[in-house]
Amino acid sequence: MTTLKQTPLYPLHLELGAKMVPFAGYRMPLHYRNGTLHEHLHCRHYAGFFDISHMGQCLILGDSAAGELERLTPSDIIGLAPCQQRYTVLTSDTGGIIDDIIVTRLPSGCMVIVNAACKEKDFEHFKTHLSDHCHFKEMTDRALFALQGPAAATVMQKFSAAAADLSFMHACEDDINGIRCIISRSGYTGEDGFEISVAGEQADHLARLLLAEEAVEPIGLGARDSLRLEAGLCLYGHELDESITPVEAGLRWLIKKGHDQFPGADRILTQLQHGTEKSSVGLLVESKIPAREGCIIADEAGEAIGHVTSGGFSPSLGRPIAMAMLHNPAPGSDRALYARVRDHLLPVMITELPFIPHRYRR
Repeated sequence: MTTLKQTPLYPLHLELGAKMVPFAGYRMPLHYRNGTLHEHLHCRHYAGFFDISHMGQCLILGDSAAGELERLTPSDIIGLAPCQQRYTVLTSDTGGIIDDIIVTRLPSGCMVIVNAACKEKDFEHFKTHLSDHCHFKEMTDRALFALQGPAAATVMQKFSAAAADLSFMHACEDDINGIRCIISRSGYTGEDGFEISVAGEQADHLARLLLAEEAVEPIGLGARDSLRLEAGLCLYGHELDESITPVEAGLRWLIKKGHDQFPGADRILTQLQHGTEKSSVGLLVESKIPAREGCIIADEAGEAIGHVTSGGFSPSLGRPIAMAMLHNPAPGSDRALYARVRDHLLPVMITELPFIPHRYRR
């Protein structure tokens, strides 16, 4: 039996009344005393605090770090300015997605944040493919928080004027009440907000400082998932995996023009030019019953044309929504489609993503 890990905030989560569940090898808060629906809407209207310390953090250091990292992804890493960030993916030789990651350009190289469930394979991937000209360092002693929502910037202004002045996908180093932090203007909710990397030994103190603010409440995994679904953001293991290419996942925008020196480039660039056999779409569910992950999507003749990759109730819209992978050619929005949920056929309609407009600070 595998022993579950704990983040530095585990005692604080218990103190706050969290329901703890296993997630990616950790004990993590699913929700707190007020429940997932309350937490979701609080983040949309005020500010939510998320413990995301289960995510992997690492450094790739050296003058060649950006160039070598670019050769592992389809994106422009070399062109990043200092303290600028980029969302990208690690691709396999067959063009599938090993993981989606956030890269921050530093004067000394790059900082990379990877998904919790993928960090062992990602870190091994880096160690295997980076040359001796780079130095790989796992940041095992760091915690990671997110502060998200329309009040996040007002809260951050009290602690770090430099961070509050950042634009979306930029980062800085600054002190918060004497605590050294790496702060980025980024997040996974579609809201304006920040992610904060801090030494694990100072995590509890910093978390309490932020949670003491009237606008801030703790948010668990349940609302984190419903928030990212409304924002139309991919989740590894659902919309992304090693059988799905960036083009099929709707991430063609992250592919650097003219870049063909990355794993799986032949397949991915062919799809860019000629299209794909399947693609990720958003669905509005015309029912009170949600269409969950794995539900078959069928056409009016009853033929299966895809499946739901993520689905649930949208607190902001007051209705079920879903993301799905459909076979191409993707049917027109006027064609009748259905989600099979037990004995029900739920009408669904293809819609543009995101379901809720992003409110990033550009």
